Amino acid sequence: RVLFRSPPMGSAAPARADAARLAWQRLNPQRWPVPLEAFPAGTALVGGAVRDALLDRLGERPDIDLVLPGDAVELCRQLRRRHGGSAVVLDAERSIARLVIDGWSLDLARQEGDSLHADLHRRDYTINAMALPLAEPEALIDPLGGATHLEAGLLVAVSEANLLDDPLRLLRGLRLACELGFHLEPQSRMWIQQHHARLGDVAGERVLAELEKLAAAPTGGSGLADVQASGLLRPWQVGAEPTPGSGPEAERALARLQQLDPGHAAALGLSPEETAWALPLARLAALLTGDDLQRLRSSRKLQQRAERLRHWGQHLDAEALPEAQRLQLHRQLEDDLPALLLSWPPQAAATAQAWLQRWRNPGDPLFHPTPAIDGARLQRELGLKPSPQLGQVLDRLMLEKAFGRIHTPADALQAAQDWLTESSNHDSSGSRRD
Repeated sequence: RVLFRSPPMGSAAPARADAARLAWQRLNPQRWPVPLEAFPAGTALVGGAVRDALLDRLGERPDIDLVLPGDAVELCRQLRRRHGGSAVVLDAERSIARLVIDGWSLDLARQEGDSLHADLHRRDYTINAMALPLAEPEALIDPLGGATHLEAGLLVAVSEANLLDDPLRLLRGLRLACELGFHLEPQSRMWIQQHHARLGDVAGERVLAELEKLAAAPTGGSGLADVQASGLLRPWQVGAEPTPGSGPEAERALARLQQLDPGHAAALGLSPEETAWALPLARLAALLTGDDLQRLRSSRKLQQRAERLRHWGQHLDAEALPEAQRLQLHRQLEDDLPALLLSWPPQAAATAQAWLQRWRNPGDPLFHPTPAIDGARLQRELGLKPSPQLGQVLDRLMLEKAFGRIHTPADALQAAQDWLTESSNHDSSGSRRD
Protein backbone atom coordinates (compact mmCIF):
# COMPACT_ATOMS: atom_id res chain seq x y z
CA ARG A 1 0.00 0.00 0.00
CA VAL A 2 2.74 2.43 0.94
CA LEU A 3 6.19 3.08 -0.40
CA PHE A 4 8.07 1.68 2.59
CA ARG A 5 7.55 -0.95 5.23
CA SER A 6 7.65 -0.18 8.95
CA PRO A 7 11.41 0.23 9.46
CA PRO A 8 13.42 -1.91 11.84
CA MET A 9 14.84 -0.37 15.01
CA GLY A 10 17.31 2.40 14.27
CA SER A 11 16.37 2.85 10.59
CA ALA A 12 13.32 5.10 10.87
CA ALA A 13 15.13 8.24 9.66
CA PRO A 14 16.48 6.73 6.39
CA ALA A 15 13.11 5.10 5.67
CA ARG A 16 11.30 8.39 6.17
CA ALA A 17 13.79 10.19 3.96
CA ASP A 18 13.16 7.66 1.21
CA ALA A 19 9.41 8.07 1.69
CA ALA A 20 9.64 11.85 1.52
CA ARG A 21 11.75 11.83 -1.65
CA LEU A 22 9.41 9.44 -3.43
CA ALA A 23 6.35 11.38 -2.25
CA TRP A 24 7.77 14.60 -3.70
CA GLN A 25 8.60 12.80 -6.91
CA ARG A 26 4.98 11.73 -7.21
CA LEU A 27 3.69 15.15 -6.23
CA ASN A 28 5.90 16.75 -8.89
CA PRO A 29 5.64 20.33 -7.55
CA GLN A 30 7.18 21.67 -10.77
CA ARG A 31 3.67 21.21 -12.23
CA TRP A 32 1.99 23.27 -9.52
CA PRO A 33 0.68 26.65 -10.68
CA VAL A 34 2.59 28.40 -7.88
CA PRO A 35 6.32 27.67 -7.31
CA LEU A 36 7.45 26.41 -3.92
CA GLU A 37 9.65 29.48 -3.55
CA ALA A 38 6.51 31.64 -3.33
CA PHE A 39 5.64 30.22 0.09
CA PRO A 40 7.25 31.49 3.32
CA ALA A 41 9.70 29.55 5.48
CA GLY A 42 7.99 26.98 7.66
CA THR A 43 5.28 26.11 5.11
CA ALA A 44 4.41 22.40 4.92
CA LEU A 45 2.18 20.23 2.76
CA VAL A 46 -0.30 18.32 4.94
CA GLY A 47 -3.36 16.13 4.78
CA GLY A 48 -4.74 14.12 1.89
CA ALA A 49 -2.07 15.00 -0.65
CA VAL A 50 0.66 13.57 1.61
CA ARG A 51 -1.42 10.46 2.27
CA ASP A 52 -2.23 9.92 -1.40
CA ALA A 53 1.37 10.52 -2.48
CA LEU A 54 2.52 7.78 -0.11
CA LEU A 55 -0.22 5.49 -1.44
CA ASP A 56 0.56 6.45 -5.06
CA ARG A 57 -3.06 7.42 -5.73
CA LEU A 58 -2.74 11.09 -6.60
CA GLY A 59 -5.09 12.53 -9.18
CA GLU A 60 -4.10 14.67 -12.13
CA ARG A 61 -4.52 17.85 -10.07
CA PRO A 62 -4.53 16.87 -6.39
CA ASP A 63 -5.91 19.29 -3.84
CA ILE A 64 -2.96 21.00 -2.16
CA ASP A 65 -3.31 21.75 1.57
CA LEU A 66 -0.58 23.92 3.06
CA VAL A 67 -0.04 25.19 6.59
CA LEU A 68 2.21 28.13 7.38
CA PRO A 69 3.17 30.05 10.51
CA GLY A 70 1.76 33.40 9.37
CA ASP A 71 -1.42 34.95 7.93
CA ALA A 72 -2.76 32.59 5.26
CA VAL A 73 -5.48 34.94 4.03
CA GLU A 74 -3.06 37.73 3.25
CA LEU A 75 -0.65 35.29 1.57
CA CYS A 76 -3.46 33.95 -0.58
CA ARG A 77 -4.28 37.45 -1.76
CA GLN A 78 -0.63 38.14 -2.54
CA LEU A 79 -0.36 34.93 -4.56
CA ARG A 80 -3.47 35.87 -6.53
CA ARG A 81 -1.95 39.23 -7.41
CA ARG A 82 1.35 37.66 -8.48
CA HIS A 83 0.17 34.47 -10.19
CA GLY A 84 -3.50 35.00 -11.06
CA GLY A 85 -6.50 32.90 -10.19
CA SER A 86 -9.10 33.77 -7.56
CA ALA A 87 -8.79 33.96 -3.78
CA VAL A 88 -11.59 32.80 -1.50
CA VAL A 89 -11.61 33.36 2.26
CA LEU A 90 -12.88 30.16 3.86
CA ASP A 91 -12.49 31.09 7.52
CA ALA A 92 -11.28 34.58 8.37
CA GLU A 93 -11.07 33.92 12.11
CA ARG A 94 -8.81 30.86 11.70
CA SER A 95 -7.03 32.41 8.68
CA ILE A 96 -7.92 29.83 6.05
CA ALA A 97 -8.18 30.73 2.36
CA ARG A 98 -8.22 29.02 -1.02
CA LEU A 99 -6.47 29.93 -4.25
CA VAL A 100 -8.17 28.52 -7.35
CA ILE A 101 -5.88 28.75 -10.36
CA ASP A 102 -5.60 26.88 -13.67
CA GLY A 103 -7.84 24.04 -12.49
CA TRP A 104 -5.92 23.62 -9.22
CA SER A 105 -7.14 24.26 -5.69
CA LEU A 106 -4.58 25.35 -3.08
CA ASP A 107 -5.88 25.63 0.50
CA LEU A 108 -3.75 27.76 2.80
CA ALA A 109 -4.19 27.70 6.58
CA ARG A 110 -2.41 29.36 9.46
CA GLN A 111 -0.68 26.76 11.62
CA GLU A 112 -2.69 25.86 14.74
CA GLY A 113 -0.58 25.75 17.88
CA ASP A 114 3.02 26.78 18.36
CA SER A 115 4.54 24.13 16.07
CA LEU A 116 3.83 21.92 13.10
CA HIS A 117 3.69 18.92 15.44
CA ALA A 118 1.00 20.65 17.52
CA ASP A 119 -0.98 21.38 14.34
CA LEU A 120 -0.84 17.73 13.26
CA HIS A 121 -2.07 16.58 16.67
CA ARG A 122 -5.30 18.51 16.05
CA ARG A 123 -6.24 16.60 12.89
CA ASP A 124 -8.85 13.90 12.40
CA TYR A 125 -7.10 10.62 11.51
CA THR A 126 -3.47 9.66 11.81
CA ILE A 127 -3.07 9.03 8.08
CA ASN A 128 -4.05 12.69 7.55
CA ALA A 129 -1.67 13.90 10.29
CA MET A 130 1.58 13.76 8.30
CA ALA A 131 3.45 16.65 6.73
CA LEU A 132 6.11 17.32 4.11
CA PRO A 133 7.95 20.60 4.83
CA LEU A 134 8.50 22.44 1.54
CA ALA A 135 12.06 23.38 2.45
CA GLU A 136 13.10 19.87 3.56
CA PRO A 137 12.68 17.41 0.67
CA GLU A 138 13.83 14.45 2.80
CA ALA A 139 11.64 15.12 5.85
CA LEU A 140 8.37 13.31 6.58
CA ILE A 141 6.83 14.63 9.79
CA ASP A 142 4.73 11.83 11.26
CA PRO A 143 4.24 12.26 15.02
CA LEU A 144 1.25 9.88 15.29
CA GLY A 145 2.38 6.88 13.26
CA GLY A 146 0.24 7.60 10.22
CA ALA A 147 2.69 5.92 7.83
CA THR A 148 2.58 2.73 9.88
CA HIS A 149 -1.22 2.81 9.80
CA LEU A 150 -1.11 3.35 6.04
CA GLU A 151 1.05 0.27 5.71
CA ALA A 152 -1.36 -1.74 7.86
CA GLY A 153 -4.46 -0.47 6.04
CA LEU A 154 -5.83 0.87 9.32
CA LEU A 155 -7.82 4.05 9.87
CA VAL A 156 -7.24 5.42 13.38
CA ALA A 157 -8.76 8.58 14.84
CA VAL A 158 -6.28 10.90 16.51
CA SER A 159 -8.63 11.37 19.48
CA GLU A 160 -12.30 11.44 20.44
CA ALA A 161 -12.09 15.17 21.12
CA ASN A 162 -10.68 15.84 17.65
CA LEU A 163 -13.61 14.04 16.04
CA LEU A 164 -16.07 16.15 18.01
CA ASP A 165 -14.26 19.41 17.19
CA ASP A 166 -15.84 18.98 13.74
CA PRO A 167 -18.48 16.21 13.77
CA LEU A 168 -18.24 15.90 9.99
CA ARG A 169 -15.10 13.89 10.78
CA LEU A 170 -17.37 11.09 12.03
CA LEU A 171 -18.79 10.66 8.54
CA ARG A 172 -15.44 11.29 6.90
CA GLY A 173 -13.98 8.32 8.76
CA LEU A 174 -16.44 5.90 7.17
CA ARG A 175 -15.90 7.56 3.79
CA LEU A 176 -12.11 7.27 3.97
CA ALA A 177 -12.26 3.65 5.15
CA CYS A 178 -14.46 2.82 2.18
CA GLU A 179 -12.47 4.78 -0.42
CA LEU A 180 -9.13 3.39 0.71
CA GLY A 181 -10.31 -0.13 1.52
CA PHE A 182 -9.02 0.33 5.09
CA HIS A 183 -10.20 -1.28 8.30
CA LEU A 184 -11.62 1.22 10.79
CA GLU A 185 -9.88 0.73 14.13
CA PRO A 186 -12.41 -0.56 16.73
CA GLN A 187 -12.04 2.32 19.19
CA SER A 188 -12.49 4.84 16.37
CA ARG A 189 -15.62 3.04 15.16
CA MET A 190 -17.01 3.04 18.69
CA TRP A 191 -16.55 6.81 18.92
CA ILE A 192 -18.33 7.29 15.58
CA GLN A 193 -21.29 5.16 16.64
CA GLN A 194 -21.44 6.68 20.10
CA HIS A 195 -21.58 10.25 18.78
CA HIS A 196 -23.61 9.64 15.59
CA ALA A 197 -26.24 12.22 16.56
CA ARG A 198 -23.62 15.00 16.48
CA LEU A 199 -23.65 14.91 12.68
CA GLY A 200 -26.88 16.89 12.97
CA ASP A 201 -24.78 19.86 14.13
CA VAL A 202 -23.01 20.05 10.75
CA ALA A 203 -24.24 22.14 7.83
CA GLY A 204 -26.27 20.00 5.44
CA GLU A 205 -24.22 21.02 2.42
CA ARG A 206 -21.06 19.63 4.03
CA VAL A 207 -22.76 16.35 4.94
CA LEU A 208 -24.09 15.97 1.40
CA ALA A 209 -20.66 16.64 -0.11
CA GLU A 210 -19.20 13.74 1.92
CA LEU A 211 -22.09 11.47 0.93
CA GLU A 212 -21.60 12.31 -2.74
CA LYS A 213 -17.90 11.44 -2.51
CA LEU A 214 -18.78 8.17 -0.82
CA ALA A 215 -21.48 7.37 -3.39
CA ALA A 216 -18.89 7.79 -6.16
CA ALA A 217 -16.40 5.36 -4.61
CA PRO A 218 -16.18 1.89 -6.23
CA THR A 219 -17.44 0.23 -3.03
CA GLY A 220 -19.66 3.16 -2.14
CA GLY A 221 -22.77 0.99 -1.82
CA SER A 222 -21.38 -0.94 1.12
CA GLY A 223 -19.88 2.28 2.48
CA LEU A 224 -23.26 4.02 2.48
CA ALA A 225 -24.81 0.93 4.04
CA ASP A 226 -22.21 1.28 6.82
CA VAL A 227 -23.18 4.92 7.25
CA GLN A 228 -26.84 3.95 7.46
CA ALA A 229 -26.17 1.19 10.00
CA SER A 230 -24.08 3.55 12.15
CA GLY A 231 -27.02 5.93 12.59
CA LEU A 232 -25.08 8.94 11.34
CA LEU A 233 -27.89 10.01 9.03
CA ARG A 234 -30.69 9.75 11.57
CA PRO A 235 -30.70 13.54 12.20
CA TRP A 236 -31.22 14.08 8.46
CA GLN A 237 -33.66 11.32 7.51
CA VAL A 238 -37.40 11.81 7.78
CA GLY A 239 -38.95 8.94 9.74
CA ALA A 240 -35.63 7.29 10.58
CA GLU A 241 -35.67 4.10 12.65
CA PRO A 242 -35.42 4.80 16.41
CA THR A 243 -32.32 2.63 16.84
CA PRO A 244 -29.30 2.87 14.48
CA GLY A 245 -29.07 -0.04 12.08
CA SER A 246 -32.33 -1.67 13.18
CA GLY A 247 -35.79 -2.14 11.76
CA PRO A 248 -37.18 -3.25 8.41
CA GLU A 249 -36.36 -0.02 6.60
CA ALA A 250 -32.70 -0.26 7.63
CA GLU A 251 -32.60 -3.83 6.35
CA ARG A 252 -34.19 -2.86 3.04
CA ALA A 253 -31.77 0.04 2.62
CA LEU A 254 -28.85 -2.25 3.36
CA ALA A 255 -30.00 -4.77 0.74
CA ARG A 256 -30.58 -2.06 -1.89
CA LEU A 257 -27.23 -0.43 -1.33
CA GLN A 258 -25.19 -3.62 -1.30
CA GLN A 259 -26.60 -4.56 -4.72
CA LEU A 260 -25.43 -1.28 -6.21
CA ASP A 261 -21.85 -2.11 -7.16
CA PRO A 262 -19.77 -1.91 -10.35
CA GLY A 263 -20.17 -5.65 -10.94
CA HIS A 264 -23.94 -5.30 -11.13
CA ALA A 265 -23.57 -2.34 -13.49
CA ALA A 266 -21.24 -4.35 -15.73
CA ALA A 267 -23.67 -7.29 -15.74
CA LEU A 268 -26.38 -4.99 -17.05
CA GLY A 269 -24.05 -3.75 -19.79
CA LEU A 270 -23.49 -0.19 -18.56
CA SER A 271 -20.35 1.39 -19.97
CA PRO A 272 -17.74 2.81 -17.56
CA GLU A 273 -18.91 6.32 -18.47
CA GLU A 274 -22.56 5.46 -17.74
CA THR A 275 -21.61 3.71 -14.52
CA ALA A 276 -19.60 6.74 -13.34
CA TRP A 277 -22.73 8.91 -13.05
CA ALA A 278 -25.59 6.41 -12.79
CA LEU A 279 -24.20 4.35 -9.90
CA PRO A 280 -23.69 7.29 -7.48
CA LEU A 281 -27.14 8.64 -8.35
CA ALA A 282 -28.78 5.25 -7.80
CA ARG A 283 -27.00 4.90 -4.44
CA LEU A 284 -28.09 8.33 -3.21
CA ALA A 285 -31.68 7.66 -4.30
CA ALA A 286 -31.66 4.31 -2.49
CA LEU A 287 -30.48 5.97 0.70
CA LEU A 288 -32.23 9.36 0.73
CA THR A 289 -35.72 10.58 -0.08
CA GLY A 290 -36.39 13.93 -1.68
CA ASP A 291 -37.29 15.30 1.76
CA ASP A 292 -34.01 14.02 3.19
CA LEU A 293 -32.11 15.73 0.38
CA GLN A 294 -34.03 18.94 0.99
CA ARG A 295 -32.90 18.85 4.61
CA LEU A 296 -29.34 18.42 3.35
CA ARG A 297 -29.89 21.50 1.18
CA SER A 298 -29.31 19.72 -2.10
CA SER A 299 -30.38 21.21 -5.39
CA ARG A 300 -34.05 20.95 -6.26
CA LYS A 301 -33.03 18.97 -9.34
CA LEU A 302 -31.33 16.26 -7.29
CA GLN A 303 -34.36 16.02 -5.00
CA GLN A 304 -36.63 15.48 -8.01
CA ARG A 305 -34.31 12.92 -9.60
CA ALA A 306 -34.15 10.90 -6.39
CA GLU A 307 -37.92 11.00 -5.88
CA ARG A 308 -38.60 9.85 -9.43
CA LEU A 309 -36.12 7.00 -9.16
CA ARG A 310 -37.66 5.89 -5.86
CA HIS A 311 -41.18 6.10 -7.30
CA TRP A 312 -40.54 4.18 -10.50
CA GLY A 313 -38.23 1.74 -8.74
CA GLN A 314 -41.31 0.29 -7.03
CA HIS A 315 -42.60 -0.97 -10.42
CA LEU A 316 -40.39 -4.00 -10.95
CA ASP A 317 -42.59 -5.19 -13.85
CA ALA A 318 -42.46 -1.85 -15.64
CA GLU A 319 -43.25 -3.34 -19.04
CA ALA A 320 -46.70 -4.30 -17.70
CA LEU A 321 -47.60 -0.70 -16.88
CA PRO A 322 -50.46 0.88 -18.85
CA GLU A 323 -49.21 2.81 -21.86
CA ALA A 324 -49.83 6.23 -20.32
CA GLN A 325 -47.79 5.35 -17.21
CA ARG A 326 -45.05 3.76 -19.29
CA LEU A 327 -44.74 6.96 -21.31
CA GLN A 328 -44.69 9.02 -18.13
CA LEU A 329 -41.85 6.85 -16.81
CA HIS A 330 -39.73 7.51 -19.87
CA ARG A 331 -40.54 11.21 -19.92
CA GLN A 332 -39.49 11.61 -16.29
CA LEU A 333 -36.43 9.36 -16.50
CA GLU A 334 -35.23 10.11 -20.00
CA ASP A 335 -31.85 11.26 -18.68
CA ASP A 336 -31.60 8.90 -15.69
CA LEU A 337 -32.86 5.54 -16.92
CA PRO A 338 -29.59 3.62 -16.26
CA ALA A 339 -29.85 4.60 -12.58
CA LEU A 340 -33.33 3.07 -12.47
CA LEU A 341 -32.16 -0.15 -14.12
CA LEU A 342 -29.44 -0.52 -11.48
CA SER A 343 -32.15 -0.75 -8.83
CA TRP A 344 -33.82 -3.72 -10.53
CA PRO A 345 -33.16 -7.20 -9.10
CA PRO A 346 -30.74 -9.57 -10.88
CA GLN A 347 -33.61 -11.65 -12.30
CA ALA A 348 -34.68 -8.63 -14.36
CA ALA A 349 -31.25 -8.32 -15.99
CA ALA A 350 -32.42 -9.40 -19.47
CA THR A 351 -35.18 -6.78 -19.54
CA ALA A 352 -32.80 -4.16 -18.17
CA GLN A 353 -30.27 -4.90 -20.90
CA ALA A 354 -32.94 -4.59 -23.58
CA TRP A 355 -34.12 -1.28 -22.14
CA LEU A 356 -30.56 0.00 -21.99
CA GLN A 357 -30.04 -0.73 -25.68
CA ARG A 358 -33.20 1.14 -26.59
CA TRP A 359 -32.29 4.05 -24.32
CA ARG A 360 -28.96 4.43 -26.12
CA ASN A 361 -30.84 5.05 -29.36
CA PRO A 362 -31.72 8.77 -29.30
CA GLY A 363 -34.33 8.17 -32.00
CA ASP A 364 -36.36 5.64 -29.99
CA PRO A 365 -39.81 7.27 -29.76
CA LEU A 366 -40.69 5.71 -26.39
CA PHE A 367 -37.37 5.99 -24.55
CA HIS A 368 -36.83 9.53 -25.86
CA PRO A 369 -40.38 10.80 -26.39
CA THR A 370 -40.90 13.95 -28.43
CA PRO A 371 -44.04 15.77 -29.59
CA ALA A 372 -45.69 14.22 -32.63
CA ILE A 373 -46.43 17.68 -34.05
CA ASP A 374 -45.81 21.29 -33.19
CA GLY A 375 -48.60 22.80 -31.11
CA ALA A 376 -48.69 25.96 -33.21
CA ARG A 377 -49.23 23.94 -36.39
CA LEU A 378 -51.99 21.97 -34.71
CA GLN A 379 -53.76 25.19 -33.78
CA ARG A 380 -53.32 26.60 -37.27
CA GLU A 381 -54.42 23.50 -39.20
CA LEU A 382 -57.33 22.50 -36.98
CA GLY A 383 -58.44 25.88 -35.69
CA LEU A 384 -57.72 25.01 -32.07
CA LYS A 385 -57.03 27.58 -29.39
CA PRO A 386 -54.74 27.30 -26.39
CA SER A 387 -56.80 25.30 -23.91
CA PRO A 388 -56.75 22.14 -21.78
CA GLN A 389 -58.18 20.33 -24.82
CA LEU A 390 -55.11 21.28 -26.89
CA GLY A 391 -52.85 19.89 -24.18
CA GLN A 392 -54.85 16.66 -24.14
CA VAL A 393 -54.56 16.30 -27.91
CA LEU A 394 -50.79 16.85 -27.83
CA ASP A 395 -50.39 14.29 -25.04
CA ARG A 396 -52.52 11.79 -26.93
CA LEU A 397 -50.46 12.25 -30.09
CA MET A 398 -47.18 11.82 -28.18
CA LEU A 399 -48.52 8.55 -26.80
CA GLU A 400 -49.49 7.33 -30.26
CA LYS A 401 -46.06 8.24 -31.60
CA ALA A 402 -44.23 6.64 -28.66
CA PHE A 403 -45.92 3.30 -29.31
CA GLY A 404 -45.43 3.41 -33.07
CA ARG A 405 -48.99 4.10 -34.24
CA ILE A 406 -48.18 7.39 -35.92
CA HIS A 407 -44.93 8.37 -37.59
CA THR A 408 -45.23 11.73 -39.39
CA PRO A 409 -46.80 15.15 -38.75
CA ALA A 410 -49.39 14.27 -41.39
CA ASP A 411 -50.26 11.14 -39.41
CA ALA A 412 -50.54 13.28 -36.30
CA LEU A 413 -52.87 15.78 -37.96
CA GLN A 414 -55.15 13.01 -39.18
CA ALA A 415 -55.15 11.28 -35.79
CA ALA A 416 -55.94 14.57 -34.04
CA GLN A 417 -58.80 15.28 -36.47
CA ASP A 418 -60.23 11.78 -35.97
CA TRP A 419 -59.97 12.06 -32.23
CA LEU A 420 -61.62 15.51 -32.13
CA THR A 421 -64.43 14.31 -34.42
CA GLU A 422 -64.97 11.24 -32.26
CA SER A 423 -65.04 13.39 -29.13
CA SER A 424 -67.47 15.84 -30.72
CA ASN A 425 -69.82 13.07 -31.83
CA HIS A 426 -69.68 11.50 -28.39
CA ASP A 427 -70.54 14.84 -26.77
CA SER A 428 -73.43 15.42 -29.21
CA SER A 429 -74.80 11.94 -28.61
CA GLY A 430 -74.65 12.48 -24.89
CA SER A 431 -76.49 15.78 -25.23
CA ARG A 432 -79.36 14.17 -27.22
CA ARG A 433 -79.75 11.48 -24.61
CA ASP A 434 -80.02 14.17 -21.99
